[in-house]
Amino acid sequence: MKTILASASPRRKELLGQIGIEFEVQVSNVEEKVTAVEPGAVVEELSRQKAEAVFASLEERTEDVFVIGADTVVALEGEILGKPSSPEHALEMLRRLSGNIHEVYTGVTLLCRKENGTVQRKVFHERTKVEFFSLTEAEMQRYVQSGECMDKAGAYGIQGIFARYVRGIEGDYNNVVGLPVGRLYQEAKEWLKIEESGNF
Repeated sequence: MKTILASASPRRKELLGQIGIEFEVQVSNVEEKVTAVEPGAVVEELSRQKAEAVFASLEERTEDVFVIGADTVVALEGEILGKPSSPEHALEMLRRLSGNIHEVYTGVTLLCRKENGTVQRKVFHERTKVEFFSLTEAEMQRYVQSGECMDKAGAYGIQGIFARYVRGIEGDYNNVVGLPVGRLYQEAKEWLKIEESGNF
């Protein structure tokens, strides 16, 4: 079966490779349209749009195809914080997150087409709580100046230098990085009847 990750995220590519999955990358470039409000529903909707766009482009392929779409957001008291649009926007986000607990949601869509034409779908989301220490203004300024924050939801990357400001998490660490690979594997194993070899 050909496995395709519908994401250009280097973090997702690293995580999927980390668990031993061989895959190709194909970016959807779909225009995202959000109708949901609740963060879990939003990331499910966005992951589904990405996966379906790539899945539709594979109609000519005759082998079994398995597509993974994902989307991650940070939410503070139910309000979604996306990727910062500017350094000033990043600082604004960090000031709000400093000393507080927020949630990270990742939606995942799995789409499979078998050679016999059967199509299966599974959509889910994972939630992780993250607590920050209180940051000084100077610490936030230095972090933003590093540039690490600019392509990340909530303006931080837990796997980078910002780890020094994380008091703790409740839930899946990999979900905060961008892909809950443990749950993804378990969902896919049950759904696609993965053999003990671990291959899709």
